[in-house]
Amino acid sequence: MVGTVVVRGAEGNAPSAPTVVRPETDHVVQMTPDSFVPETLTVEVGASVGWVNGTGIAHSVTASEGRIPDEAAYFASGGFENEDAARADWEGPREGDVTHDQPYTHTFETPGEYDYFCILHEESMRGTVRVTD
Repeated sequence: MVGTVVVRGAEGNAPSAPTVVRPETDHVVQMTPDSFVPETLTVEVGASVGWVNGTGIAHSVTASEGRIPDEAAYFASGGFENEDAARADWEGPREGDVTHDQPYTHTFETPGEYDYFCILHEESMRGTVRVTD
């Protein structure tokens, strides 16, 4: 369930929407309240992908350990070295949040299929990046 509260100023005007920062990357994945768009993305080796969140709801980008190529570097917003560290952060300082002004970018150097998810919305918010030669 998602809701929005708009607090109007003394003049009755609603505040403007926050500016969404778009990273300079080869590809962009949009975050909705409960999905990644596109859900599946195919890129070439060496391509960068930026995840952009314009929802006002904090999300994460967290690689599914065991669901990325063995030789590939692990990736997660916040720069964590593994899935356990990314999950632990969600209960603490929340350095892995992707917000409207803090997109996340990763460059894929190894061919293969990479599954990832948002920790908060793990059941519904999943994606895949397919990396080809």
